[in-house]
Amino acid sequence: MAAPAFVAKLNEQLGHEFNAHQQYIAIATHYDALTMPQMAGLFYQQALEERDHAMMMVQYLLDADEVPVIPALDAPRVGFADVIEPVAAALAQEKRVTAQINELTRIARDNNDFASDQFMQWFIKEQVEELSKMSDLLAVVTRSKDDYERIEDWIAREDKGAAGDPTAPPIAGA
Repeated sequence: MAAPAFVAKLNEQLGHEFNAHQQYIAIATHYDALTMPQMAGLFYQQALEERDHAMMMVQYLLDADEVPVIPALDAPRVGFADVIEPVAAALAQEKRVTAQINELTRIARDNNDFASDQFMQWFIKEQVEELSKMSDLLAVVTRSKDDYERIEDWIAREDKGAAGDPTAPPIAGA
């Protein structure tokens, strides 16, 4: 059984992950409206990843014989001043999620909840990748803010798409 404090915090994290999903869709549509299909595609993919993260958490709760609590969501931010602002917002969001994941891990450890601690290890690794990806992207869009095609070319060249990770936790409904 998962520690009650961990279950409560993981249910809270479901809301953060679903909110991130919605925010990334809003960012993707911003870039789609600018006719930047590479950037839009990257953020649509990010949205799917966030949704999958939430569904991994749902599956873990179900496996731990707990009831997932699916929260109401706040509206995502829409309307950005330029091509830099959405990526800066995404990086800030990933920094918040990293802190949340670390807090979940701390709660699991403080409660000697070794199964939940092990579950969180994949998310820690994932956040290192997400922070690196968004930091690099912010550098590119900042440097090339007036040259959309250069940004698009960088995404096409550097983004390898999502590869399946055999170490990832199971996704509910998949």
